[in-house]
Formats: sequence, C-alpha cells, structure tokens
Amino acid sequence: MGNSFKTTLITYLVFILQWLIFLSCKKIYKGNKIDKAPHVILFWHGRLALMPFAFRYFRQKNKKAYVMISHHRDGEMIARIIKLFHLNTIRGSTSKGASIALRSAFKVLDEKDDIVITPDGPRGPYRSIADGAILLAQKKNVKIRLLNYEAKRFWKFKSWDKMILPKPFTTLIYRLSEPLDISNLDKDEAKKKLLACFKHIEELDSFKE
Repeated sequence: MGNSFKTTLITYLVFILQWLIFLSCKKIYKGNKIDKAPHVILFWHGRLALMPFAFRYFRQKNKKAYVMISHHRDGEMIARIIKLFHLNTIRGSTSKGASIALRSAFKVLDEKDDIVITPDGPRGPYRSIADGAILLAQKKNVKIRLLNYEAKRFWKFKSWDKMILPKPFTTLIYRLSEPLDISNLDKDEAKKKLLACFKHIEELDSFKE
C-alpha cells in the first residue's frame, strides 16, 4: 500500500513538473507531422523528460502511439507518466522480454499505428541502436522517423544516458525527421545511417553560443 501510494505521488509530481516547465518554455517545431502510414519512431533515452509533449504536436489525431517500456525498475513509473499523456505502452524491450514485446509491436504496426522506442534504453550503451528497432522496421517494411528536442538551457544528470531537463523559460526545438528507409540495408549499415541522421538533427538544432 505504502509503496503504491509513494509511486503514485511521485508520478503525479513529475507529471506536474513536466507541464510547468513545458508551459514556461518557448517551443519551435520542425519537420512534417506523422502521416497515416505506420512508423517506428526513435528518440534517445536522454531526451525522455519532455518528449511526451512532442506527440501532442506531431501525431495524427486518430492515430495511436505505443511506447515500448522495459520491465526495468524505473519502467513502471515511466509507463504511468506516459499514460497520463494519453500515450499507450508496450511492456518489454527489444532485448529483455524481446519476443513478447516484438509480437505486440508487430500487431500495432499491422493496425497502422506507431511504435516508439528509445533504441539505447533502458540501460545503454549510450547512444546505441538496438537490433530490435532495426528488426521491427525491416520485418514489417515500415520506415523509421527520428524524434529529438534540444534546449537552450538545461540541467544535465550524471546518468548513463546523460539525461537533460530543460530549465524553465528556455527555448525548445522539437524536430521529427522525414521517413527513413532501411529496408535494403544490413543491420550495421542501418545503424550507421540512423546514427548519422541523429547527429545531423542535433547539429541542426543545437544552440551555439
């Protein structure tokens, strides 16, 4: 009972903090909104803090997004917070509990909805692309879109993912890439292409002094 109440309380406090920071910031959105075709959408684990708000802008009105959340101990709280943003979840990851999670993800794509993955989560390595993200896109012949945000001022945590939390009243740039086709690439080539595209997006939106 105590642990459940504590988890619920922390969940709502984090949710409120996210909203307070987001509402105080200036937002700039770049890239076209998600179309009706199903996609695998990737963003780095270190951008998790204010990423749910991106789907309020980029997502199609009648289209669902399912975020893959691991069974890692922090996953339950993340799943609860994501639910408050009216996003759906699939529990499991492309490494641990992969078979069940991938089957669920295949079904989501068959229904023309989107799968959202942090390809370096839940524990890294930092800025790496999990095999499952490649497998999912290639097996279902869907394109990948990369999602990112950059903040002009932020706090950076000393965590494996170098998580950033934007400071209140700063400027945020959200960007969704164009659809990326990796259907004809082998695994290593696909990873190299996605890493290069992520780097390009970050360079485009970086706030240089």
